[in-house]
Amino acid sequence: MDKQETDDMDRKYQLDAAENKEFMKKVRDALLEFGKKFAAPDGTAYYLGDDGTPWTDRSRDTYETARYAHSYVLGYLLGEKQYEQQAFDAMRGLAKGARDEKNGGWFEGIKADGTPVSGKLCYTHAFAILASSSLVLAEKAGASSLSGIACTKGAGAENLLRLALDTYTEKFWDEKSGLAYDNWNTEFTELSPYRGLNANMHSVEAFLAAYDVTEDTEYHDRAKSIIDHVIGWAKDCSWRIPEHYSKDWVPQPDFNKDHPDDQFKPFGATPGHGIEWARLITQFARSMYPDDADRELRTYYVEAAEHLYGRAVADAWDSDGAPGLVYTTDWDGKPVVHERMHWVLAEAINTSAVLYRVTGKAEYAERYAMFMAYLDRFVLDHVHGSWFHELDRENHVSGKVWPGKPDLYHAIQATLVPYCDPSLSVAVALAQGKSSLN
Repeated sequence: MDKQETDDMDRKYQLDAAENKEFMKKVRDALLEFGKKFAAPDGTAYYLGDDGTPWTDRSRDTYETARYAHSYVLGYLLGEKQYEQQAFDAMRGLAKGARDEKNGGWFEGIKADGTPVSGKLCYTHAFAILASSSLVLAEKAGASSLSGIACTKGAGAENLLRLALDTYTEKFWDEKSGLAYDNWNTEFTELSPYRGLNANMHSVEAFLAAYDVTEDTEYHDRAKSIIDHVIGWAKDCSWRIPEHYSKDWVPQPDFNKDHPDDQFKPFGATPGHGIEWARLITQFARSMYPDDADRELRTYYVEAAEHLYGRAVADAWDSDGAPGLVYTTDWDGKPVVHERMHWVLAEAINTSAVLYRVTGKAEYAERYAMFMAYLDRFVLDHVHGSWFHELDRENHVSGKVWPGKPDLYHAIQATLVPYCDPSLSVAVALAQGKSSLN
């Protein structure tokens, strides 16, 4: 490769370079095309295989239905009007297909035989809020097909959002602790004693989106409450975040030690979550404290985000002799599960860009370029499309934790968040024209 080719390649990975924007658009367009076959007849989301073919023998997770709704709204808001059909399908899945009309809320999923998966998860309901917030924006932007889809609150995306917010408030928000419950049984009669931060993290994401769409400050206040707890726990643990808790919110550091690679509740610290929290905390700080009079508070949260990001990247990147971000570490930062998950890389790309925009520190732009190069070399499937969801410690394609390619959400956002206003949820930034993508 000559010098000109090297320079062109370098620009391809550099934040704000025209070549990077072009590269990201190609990646985004390929993702949206890859996922087009997700919808089952009832609108709920099939699990997609390596080439995008639905694996119809698997349960259809409701959180994925919500993520597809959100992802295809993002495509629609970018001007790709052909994706209104996918947004419509996923909204049907949320409004009817995955809804528990008898007991309220959303089923965890729908089995291949059409019967519901038992249980009600906060994680699922947080994504219902995120998706509904995005669908409201699509409907306002001209997606008229959405207005006729009815839920128990009435027709249209605003009623679906109200249903999601009301259900969450009634069943999952614990005003006393200022945190969210994790899961109930199907009938909402038995509450699990487990408490966890994964669902709370995505609740923060949902609340920030809900605030951006409704301007109801209650959702800012809830996000702040959760974030303040997380920063306190992380400070006490060298900026590694304890994920699992008892019903009284006592950390359980050995939780799942015998099942360390759990998809949602792994043992130890999850660096990808430290990185993701850093982005959400930064968005919150910029959203809640936009004025110079609040600079000190804004700085406090951004500095906490920098600590979380710095610790997570130091622990996870190239920590076992090969490039990539490991899935989990122990409480001293040593890798436990060495697999590299695509969502961790996506969040690393996002947060590097966001922290660069907010702080102006060159190190974050340098990290962004490093992660982009890794994406292109190892994680993009240049044959079948989408991103490989999991690599092993030698960066070979694996399926130990995540076989197939069921998810678009993290990857789609990684092509957008770096070029959107860091104070806004990504769908709102696109709807308001507050991005530099065009």
